[in-house]
Amino acid sequence: MMFLYIILLIISFIALIKGADIFVDGSTGIARIFHVSGLVIGLTVVALGTSAPELAVSTAAALHGSNEIALSNVIGSNLFNTLMVLGIGACIRSLPVEESVVKRDFPVSIIAAVFVLIVTGIGVLPIKFTTMGMSENTGTLVRPAAIALLVGFVVYLASLIIEAGKNPEEEEASGKVSILKSIIMIIVGIALIVAGGQGVVFSAQNIARSLGLSETLIGLTVVAVGTSLPELVTSLVAAGKGETSLAVGNAVGSNIFNIMFILGVSCSIHPVSANVASTYDMLITIVISLITWFFCATGRKITRLEGAFMVLCYIGTMVFAIMR
Repeated sequence: MMFLYIILLIISFIALIKGADIFVDGSTGIARIFHVSGLVIGLTVVALGTSAPELAVSTAAALHGSNEIALSNVIGSNLFNTLMVLGIGACIRSLPVEESVVKRDFPVSIIAAVFVLIVTGIGVLPIKFTTMGMSENTGTLVRPAAIALLVGFVVYLASLIIEAGKNPEEEEASGKVSILKSIIMIIVGIALIVAGGQGVVFSAQNIARSLGLSETLIGLTVVAVGTSLPELVTSLVAAGKGETSLAVGNAVGSNIFNIMFILGVSCSIHPVSANVASTYDMLITIVISLITWFFCATGRKITRLEGAFMVLCYIGTMVFAIMR
């Protein structure tokens, strides 16, 4: 049985890679047709498409009452997007970061994470970390808070659409492809990405559970990495093709989708409780986001050295989670 899961894992990886390649070509084609920047496409269409696995997993987990997986999947995915997607992308090619990402998108992501931390973790800050067990509940993300996240997300998305209309991007006519071909490529790419992501999650979950791992650890590591593979592959393909704005926009946009839209939808369906371990992880996510924001703000790019540092931070975070 383990052999079959390994085969499924390999096939799913192939689907992810091919789907990401097709999806990047289709989305950049749409961007050229409507004179929309690669950054906006990355923050919206690409981020939504690559976040589909997280939406499916977290929603299903919430419906089945698996609170630990629903929340830790989002937290783990955001950690992976920030440290590994941007970090590995920067190791391949220094990633320029547009001013709007520094002034608008990173702050939105951080503020949303702080909001979730306050709602779910206020019961243990700052004293009870040393007195409570890691599995004990600290707070619940109830429906009113989830609706607040969704409203904030709609406002953010509206601001992106308005900005895209005010600042059209000129593209060479020779670089355009037909809108029908671009749409077909996007649909096929999303289908392969989602199928590949689900295949990775399913096979990796079964492999991990056979080793006796907890739901929180599975959600933070195996499930989070599996559902974030579309972001990683898409951003790496985009960076390799020189679409660095799309690569950065995909990672940051996916974080915003995860924390505001996916967590908002999941908790609107069924309130999700957090435990001490998840509160630790949310704090780590906020600190990591602040450090990455600092890198982007100081040099308007993420250098190869900074990318390597971010990858090492992710490895350290996972080691901490496993040791914990």
